[in-house]
Amino acid sequence: MNPVTHYCAVTGYKEVCNGMKKIEAIIRPEKLEAVRSALEAVGYAGLMITEIEGHGKQKGITQQWRGKKYKVELLSKVKIEIVVKDQDVERIIKAISDAAKTGKIGDGKIFVYPIEDALRIRTGEKGEAAL
Repeated sequence: MNPVTHYCAVTGYKEVCNGMKKIEAIIRPEKLEAVRSALEAVGYAGLMITEIEGHGKQKGITQQWRGKKYKVELLSKVKIEIVVKDQDVERIIKAISDAAKTGKIGDGKIFVYPIEDALRIRTGEKGEAAL
């Protein structure tokens, strides 16, 4: 596949489009198995998972234990990273968001990044073939 160069409307910089995107999803830990199953169901079993801590706009939560209130500023989350072909991005985003959604604050976020290139170390395959 030949890369296509275009200008990004947001940054104004030239970007290279090789037909691949990285999807990064920050979700609740209890939704991990549901999201993994949803990704397998749409044909994407390869992913990277990292346990992380953080907070969004709500800046943590207040909990009560033995009658005392205390604030937890950094909440446990799971980061899922997956590299996909451009044509699969919307399908993957829908699978993740449908499986991770509870409708409550703290459900998470999904970010999409352009991927310049990929290389499968074992075989030397490049680009989409390396996925």
